[in-house]
Amino acid sequence: MSEQSSAQPLGIRHVARALVFDPADRLLLIEYESVHAIEPDGKPLRFWFMPGGGLEPGEDHVTACRRELSEEIGRADCPIGPQVAACDGPFHLFRQSRDARERYFLVRLPDDRVDTSRLMETEDNPLHGTRWWSVSELLSTEARIEPAGLGELAARLVAGHVPEAPIILNWRQT
Repeated sequence: MSEQSSAQPLGIRHVARALVFDPADRLLLIEYESVHAIEPDGKPLRFWFMPGGGLEPGEDHVTACRRELSEEIGRADCPIGPQVAACDGPFHLFRQSRDARERYFLVRLPDDRVDTSRLMETEDNPLHGTRWWSVSELLSTEARIEPAGLGELAARLVAGHVPEAPIILNWRQT
């Protein structure tokens, strides 16, 4: 896969995302299309990512996570659980490349209802929809799930093992 590069330094973006699980222990992910990276066949790279986004001025990560879940999946009622992971470093798959400082929080919903009617208006990258993934699907798929190790983290969380300190994840190489 090829990737567009930039000689300018990347801006730092602080981000809050959620590992959103339903009562069946499925993880909600959003499918995006990269405007930079392409597959060997020339088609845009598609990838799956957690709901969430950048912190606005004056927000902490938990407040941003709650706002993003309200905007992206229509769930303002989500109790935000502990931070379970982090992923820092250059990320080039979105329209605007960034030096991401991402923090991931555990969220358990009482049902699988989501309202994504506002999702398109909050994103600057093409997206193709949402999907609930079982742990076995996450661990066996050939689809690109970002960041690397998310399936293993989901398996650990579903098994009831919440890490004492956030696990460090890394971006997949393009």
